[in-house]
Amino acid sequence: MSNSRYELGLDKLAEIDGEAGQKVIDSLQDISPDLARLTIEFPFGDVYAREGLDIKSREIATVAALTALGNCQPQLKVHLHAALNVGCSEEELKEVIIQMAVYAGFPAALNGMFAFKEVLAEKL
Repeated sequence: MSNSRYELGLDKLAEIDGEAGQKVIDSLQDISPDLARLTIEFPFGDVYAREGLDIKSREIATVAALTALGNCQPQLKVHLHAALNVGCSEEELKEVIIQMAVYAGFPAALNGMFAFKEVLAEKL
């Protein structure tokens, strides 16, 4: 059972995040391979693989949540890249971040938009 979750999670991670996701997993290997495995199995193998929302919708929700938290810039940047990778437009992501100003406050939205600015600059 665990192995199938892991394999499914690896496939979803590659589909969504590509190299950026694998870099996160690789960076955990020397300090906490268990956290790397759990990151593959639970969010990607169990949650992202569920029916009910497509990957684009899941990434929009993830970008909104990480923006609202306001203190997750490295993770937000990974998921902004992922959102672009799965078909979100720049305009859609800007609107999601602006929407978070209403519910999470302007500091969180500003931090989110500056993270997005960095992501867009990396893509050039």
